[in-house]
Amino acid sequence: MRWKRAAAVVVAGVLLLSVVAWPFCWTHLRAFAILKRVSGQPVPELVSAAVSYPVEISDVTISMAGQPIRARTYFPQGHPNAPALVILHGVHHLGIDEPRLTSFASAMASCGMRILTPELPGIKDYRVDQDSVRVIGESAKWFDAETGGPVGVMGLSFSGGLALVAASEAEYRPSFKFIVAVGSQNAMEHVGEYYLTGREARPDGSVELLPAHEYGPLVLEYEHLGDYVPPEDVAAVRAVLQQHLYEDREGELLARSKLTPRQLNETLMLMDATSEETRKRLAAENQRYADEMQELSPHGRLGGLAIPVFLLHGEADNIIPSAETLWMARELPESSRGAVLITPVFSHLDVTREPGVADQMRLVHFVALVVRAAERG
Repeated sequence: MRWKRAAAVVVAGVLLLSVVAWPFCWTHLRAFAILKRVSGQPVPELVSAAVSYPVEISDVTISMAGQPIRARTYFPQGHPNAPALVILHGVHHLGIDEPRLTSFASAMASCGMRILTPELPGIKDYRVDQDSVRVIGESAKWFDAETGGPVGVMGLSFSGGLALVAASEAEYRPSFKFIVAVGSQNAMEHVGEYYLTGREARPDGSVELLPAHEYGPLVLEYEHLGDYVPPEDVAAVRAVLQQHLYEDREGELLARSKLTPRQLNETLMLMDATSEETRKRLAAENQRYADEMQELSPHGRLGGLAIPVFLLHGEADNIIPSAETLWMARELPESSRGAVLITPVFSHLDVTREPGVADQMRLVHFVALVVRAAERG
């Protein structure tokens, strides 16, 4: 009888532990599958069988004050009430067609989430502006109405910072359930200064030293090109910078062949962020547009957020330095600090090295926390 009672207690304990631990295991399995799919690696068969759903992809149009916004949905078939998440693309000319974005959206949907990817016209055209803040807010409102409740919003690169700005506005705040900012800015002014110096102070007083990628200064120059070259040269110079940002070498050479000698000199100067003249002009631009930069920065707005915020940043990010995430984490109320992870696995949004076991576990846990936030009522 004693053995039977002991066995019954053990079985009951195992069953109880299984019930308690299963939600934890389930979300982590899904997070593991998401990261495997995004990195293009096969998902183990047992895991795939448990967390993989067919995905239905549809193009939709969101109306914003009469302006049509192109968007796309990714829905897991057979799960009409799956958690909802808006994913915002970074500064890239392909917008919602950018392969990394479509891969990530499909991976999230296949693991049981309803996904919306709205196109941000300004961000797509390499402009970080207030129009993108409005599109983000209107997209969250639209998906909120479509899915019957506030939605999670994940922003990549500058879009993550703009999502935090949108969530701080009274008109859009009710539609945000949580926010995930990946490689995002806290203060645009700090980012602009980083492009000049290759350094940014961290909250603990240490300094992050990392030469800035040419992409960052070029985006700022491209947005206000009329401040750098005469009006008659803007179109020709913009064509070259555009193809350079698009990483279209042939297109860039063709556009460059059409330049006058003066336009070529202007273009080469803009593309050399280390030249004294370019640095002086960038510094002047940072001062000229200080108010606009402040409007596009989460800095000073985070203390009023009452929703979970998840912050993920690449340690070697040389477009938006990871110190920006540390400053955001410091500003957030403790109750809104969902999770903060700075990982050596990637730079800005690109994987730079194969993750070790510890780094992979941290990433899986971070994504699992996001999945759990999405599933909470």
